[in-house]
Amino acid sequence: MNEVLETTQRVKERSQQVTIDEQALADFSRKLIDDGIEIPPWNYDYHFFDGGHKTVAYLLILDSINFCFWPKPGEVKWEVQYKSETLSGYYALAASLKKALDSGVPITRANYLAELPLGKLRQILGGKGELQLIEARAHILNELGAFLMTEYNGEAHSLVEAAGNSALNLVGLLVENLPSFRDGAKYHGKQIYLYKRAQIFVADLYGAFAGKAWGNFKDIDTLTAFADYKLPQVLRHVGILQYSLSMEHKVDRGSFLEAGSPEEIEIRANTIWSVELIRQELRRMGKELRDFEIDWILWNLGQQKEFKAKPYHKTVTTFY
Repeated sequence: MNEVLETTQRVKERSQQVTIDEQALADFSRKLIDDGIEIPPWNYDYHFFDGGHKTVAYLLILDSINFCFWPKPGEVKWEVQYKSETLSGYYALAASLKKALDSGVPITRANYLAELPLGKLRQILGGKGELQLIEARAHILNELGAFLMTEYNGEAHSLVEAAGNSALNLVGLLVENLPSFRDGAKYHGKQIYLYKRAQIFVADLYGAFAGKAWGNFKDIDTLTAFADYKLPQVLRHVGILQYSLSMEHKVDRGSFLEAGSPEEIEIRANTIWSVELIRQELRRMGKELRDFEIDWILWNLGQQKEFKAKPYHKTVTTFY
């Protein structure tokens, strides 16, 4: 079992502020089947894809700085223009990096990343407003570039190949070597692993390469959901995640939840287990989906207005 699923189960069993409503979960699972919802296809419009080494590097860069897209209180939301669209959040990041590559900025070269100054990153991302934690993003990319140069001759695809077609091995390589991927916390004295961005990199490789080449993983089924702030927003909207009254007030008022606090860990752990239980319920109903595929479905639902009725929790963190 993925250690994320194993350790977050302990949180689910001891949670005080967040619980999973099993009837709502069964009802939602049935609705997914009745509505004929399918796995969203990989979005090639906003993502760079050349079918080769550069795509692997692009995805690693993207998922290294894939976190915290909401604005500080009173600040303007970060948005970018891409072709004829105004994008925000994750797709704005994906498109900004794609646009940089298409215009000749060598962001996939490890030596370039290692020396990338903050001002240049601001220029690459551009747009209106500014992402939170932009300095942390620059540091993470510098760290990534230096690591690839030292260990893998500057090649992201060599890192992926070193995992031997194992999703769990690749997650382990990222977590072991790059501190920014060590997404975990202590909960009642026990270590909990969440690994949102490390796991999503594996899933993105699988999606972009359609399960072939660098997206071919023999244990892709072992990935869990990627615990962020959008999935719990959707799961709460459909009644699966239930918050205590005090937690509801905090989230609905926009109060910050401290990174690594019991409340925040309970939201993320129960998100992971909600998706796993949806998978199990769907299987009982004759529908086979993997946790990361259910994650993709939920995340896409979360882009629709109706699923934004209840606010998401706010935690300032580089993990998601």
